[in-house]
Amino acid sequence: MNAIIVSALLGVVMMFSSWGTSSAKAQRNIGLVGMLLLIVANLAQLKGWYVIDFDTKGMLAFNQIGLFANMTLFVLTFLYLWINGEEIEKVGNHTADFYAIFFFILCGVSVLTSFDNLLMLFIGIEILSIPLYILTGADKKNLFSNEASLKYFLMGSFSTGILLLGITFIYGATGSFHLLPPVLNPRTHMVAEQFLMSAGLILLFVSMNFKVSAAPFHFWTPDVYDGAPTVFTSFMATIVKAAGFIAFIKVFETQRVALGFTWMLILSFVIVATLLIGNITAVFQRSVKRMLAYSSIAQAGFMLFALYGNSIFNTEALLLYIVAYSLATIGVFAVLIKMKDYSFESFNGLAKQNPALAFLTTIFLFSLAGIPLTAGFFAKYYMLNALLTAGAGLWLLIVAVVFAAVSVFYYFKLIQAIYFTPGEPAINEVGKKYEFKLWVVAVLIIILGVFPSLLFNYLYF
Repeated sequence: MNAIIVSALLGVVMMFSSWGTSSAKAQRNIGLVGMLLLIVANLAQLKGWYVIDFDTKGMLAFNQIGLFANMTLFVLTFLYLWINGEEIEKVGNHTADFYAIFFFILCGVSVLTSFDNLLMLFIGIEILSIPLYILTGADKKNLFSNEASLKYFLMGSFSTGILLLGITFIYGATGSFHLLPPVLNPRTHMVAEQFLMSAGLILLFVSMNFKVSAAPFHFWTPDVYDGAPTVFTSFMATIVKAAGFIAFIKVFETQRVALGFTWMLILSFVIVATLLIGNITAVFQRSVKRMLAYSSIAQAGFMLFALYGNSIFNTEALLLYIVAYSLATIGVFAVLIKMKDYSFESFNGLAKQNPALAFLTTIFLFSLAGIPLTAGFFAKYYMLNALLTAGAGLWLLIVAVVFAAVSVFYYFKLIQAIYFTPGEPAINEVGKKYEFKLWVVAVLIIILGVFPSLLFNYLYF
């Protein structure tokens, strides 16, 4: 149903774009109203106010968790568009085209949260990815944007090839594209066609790591995030990354049994590599935008903890982390958009010139660092608790805490520039309306930092 509504909204937006008679503000309002309709329709389906019963031929499976994930990502997208609507208009002359692309992406998101077949996984990833190549290269006059779009396209195509090869191996081992739990031989405790199955799952694991920018398959992320228009980088680093993780956990909650001990080995390696590369490299960045790109890699390392177990607690921890991380990232990128350049020096003295904006930026950075009374603190706590509940080693918990402490350093380096380094900030004018929107995001971060269970109240009641 969500895909049908998204398709209808897509048609409306593209119709306004082809007419070319409506203003950019009208197109933005149409996009926001469309998002509200989508949220209401998803909420009604989540609460059981209406039930659409149609045969998906085993391709899609709708459940509470999938609809809840949809709701979360739709609300985050609405906030993103509400805050950044005017900045999106500045990227090009065809604003409606950008909103059409966003609805294309949300159609892919709806598939990735509800797929029950590896072919639908492939289709969902492609619907999600192809519009992102366009957004990345949207600033046609910027050579870095064009380069980032080409790199993203090449790396995305390469990872999709790996995904299809993995799906082929799994089909060869099982004779099915469905995500059924592997049947183990009672004597050997191994699945039939062990080599094909294991090879297929490892290829799927590699491809999904490309999509969520986890090391050692992260190398496209800094250049693409840095070269893309900043307003679109914010969307790519939050909603798009979150959809990838939801698809990731859906695949391996049933299939990882086939890998046995190998699963824990490769997952631990990827998590440690992601935390190490993301955090250590972020420390040495001189550009705030590039620092946030490496920060997103490090945050992906924490989100991977949800793959250790398949309980509802792991899924809840991932969803809370997605919301906390996305709110803070959308907020800090909204501030970064208003800067004349992306160096740390451009933030010098911001607290004296604009104390409110400096305070808001500090809240966003506190949440990304996991400081108490922000949503990021409980997000990290839930994720580490999920890690221990799943029976992972204590050593991995210690590694996570150490790298969380490292992340505090580079986030606080920006706070130091804001409050303790004298200078004149290189910032454009920030209106009261824009500032109010940032206050809304900051308040949501504080509320979830004090009452994290509020996020799941309408899932169970």
